[in-house]
Amino acid sequence: MSTPRSFTVLSSLKWPAITIGILAVAGGIVGYFVSGVPGLVSGLLGAVMWLVFLALTAISIQVAIRATKHDPGSPVFFAIVLGSWFLKLVLFVLVAIWMRSQSWLDPAVFFVTVIIAVVGSLVFDVIAFQRARVPYVDAELPTSVEPDAPGKTP
Repeated sequence: MSTPRSFTVLSSLKWPAITIGILAVAGGIVGYFVSGVPGLVSGLLGAVMWLVFLALTAISIQVAIRATKHDPGSPVFFAIVLGSWFLKLVLFVLVAIWMRSQSWLDPAVFFVTVIIAVVGSLVFDVIAFQRARVPYVDAELPTSVEPDAPGKTP
């Protein structure tokens, strides 16, 4: 069985980080024009939350790969990744409940920024899924073709 190509956290965050930067600038500017400084902070915070959650996913995959010794089909791999997703869900709910009562936050700007971030994250997930090369058969192919065995007729 061949070893899969090494997964690194930084390589998985390259394009999403560029997109997060664009979202932070756009969300901050639009938020500022919509509701002043609270809108600016809300737009930036929505983009930062996407970066943190995206990084948590990438780190969990890196940890899972190391923990399972490059066996992405292992139940331990899925337990680690799904556990991190559950942790992110709980963390997001707690942060959202806490932030709902903050006067320095514009909930509408924050909500729109987070929705754009989630859609962007889904786009990157689909791209990664389409580019993934995961073998679905574990078979060894012959390395050379032998000539017809003696005594065989075509």
